[in-house]
Amino acid sequence: MGRQGQAGEPGGPDAQAAPGSCPLAGAESPPELFTWEFAADPYPAYAWLRTHAPVHRTRLPSGVEAWLVTRYADARAALADPRLSKNPAHHDEPAHAKGKTGIPGERKAELMTHLLNIDPPDHTRLRRLVSKAFTPRRVAEFAPRVQELTDSLIDSFAARGSADLIHEFAFPLPIYAICELLGVPREDQDDFRDWAGMMIRHGGGPRGGVARSVKKMRAYLAELIHRKREDLGEESARDDLISGLIRASDHGEHLTENEVAAMAFILLFAGFETTVNLIGNGTYTLLRNPGRRAEFQRAVAEEDSALLASSVEELLRYDGPVELATWRFATRPLEIGGQRIASGDPVLVVLAAADRDPARFPAPDTLDLARTDNQHLGYGHGIHYCLGAPLARLEGQYALGTLLRRLPDLRLAAEPEELRWRGGLIMRGLRTLPVSFTPR
Repeated sequence: MGRQGQAGEPGGPDAQAAPGSCPLAGAESPPELFTWEFAADPYPAYAWLRTHAPVHRTRLPSGVEAWLVTRYADARAALADPRLSKNPAHHDEPAHAKGKTGIPGERKAELMTHLLNIDPPDHTRLRRLVSKAFTPRRVAEFAPRVQELTDSLIDSFAARGSADLIHEFAFPLPIYAICELLGVPREDQDDFRDWAGMMIRHGGGPRGGVARSVKKMRAYLAELIHRKREDLGEESARDDLISGLIRASDHGEHLTENEVAAMAFILLFAGFETTVNLIGNGTYTLLRNPGRRAEFQRAVAEEDSALLASSVEELLRYDGPVELATWRFATRPLEIGGQRIASGDPVLVVLAAADRDPARFPAPDTLDLARTDNQHLGYGHGIHYCLGAPLARLEGQYALGTLLRRLPDLRLAAEPEELRWRGGLIMRGLRTLPVSFTPR
């Protein structure tokens, strides 16, 4: 498996690498994509594509052919281009590609009517309705509960002196957080944890387990929505997100039950795995960059909110949780970066490549926690910008800050080349992150 350089080595995370430099820079043919070696460190391959084939047609592991957009300017424009639809109905898909785009299982479970799969005017209506329930005030009021969950999870392994930070910390924190926001009763939250775990374990692999988990989640959400709809008239009705979605209206128009279920599903699906990877990738990056880790810990100790906020933004840019933006489909012939895209062709914007583009970010391969001009694309751009980004940022800051404050000598318990990255297409995250520390 490919290996990233150690801190201080040429090409390593602390190195002042020449912008855009990579071991593949002189290669004449495109690098091999979507292998296990590529998953460990995709950045040299993306640097080659940015230089030699910035809009590149490739066959994905699923057999679907798609265009990869790798330069920042092209990526940002594509994310906001109305000619690129989010609706899979626009995919001119051959028989062998049927059902291989989007989230596994969502079609059969009738969960397609969410913000990631629709265009204006339906998208405008749904986003406006959902925004009424998913407000910055709600996220800010949730901060103390995020801190409680974070401390509780650290308590569960702090006395042991070792942990797998993915399974014991990065994974359960956002699951429990989003379940509480949605209004899932605590006695049912472990079921959601199991279903979400199935999605992560099978990302990029066998799809049957994912589809079954999605089906179970859909059935549960239908029942929960029905109960909450009946409870809305009671004074004891909770001010949770699902109840807010049910109550939300626009000129008297309410979300249908399918739309509420689909929105709850996508908030869970998109909201938990991105945060798992933000915490996992962020911790891994800081542990491999001792100078930047010390800088981050000083910011935590001094409660330097500005540096803590910019640190999370830089971690999102440097090795973010979403490698490729979700599917887009050309509604008519168009041109991106000099390439002609045919109507019906899938287009995948490579956020990980765009956010390391030297034409936009000075020294893009260098981790700079104080970077101020950091308009990364980690949570998208345009009308499909991630609705849950404020919550993810909040969880990432609390999780990373509390972890390194309470376990100040945290260290990797495995060599970087021994770690494995999940093989999914859209997300980028570690399967495990073993660490050790002085028992607390």
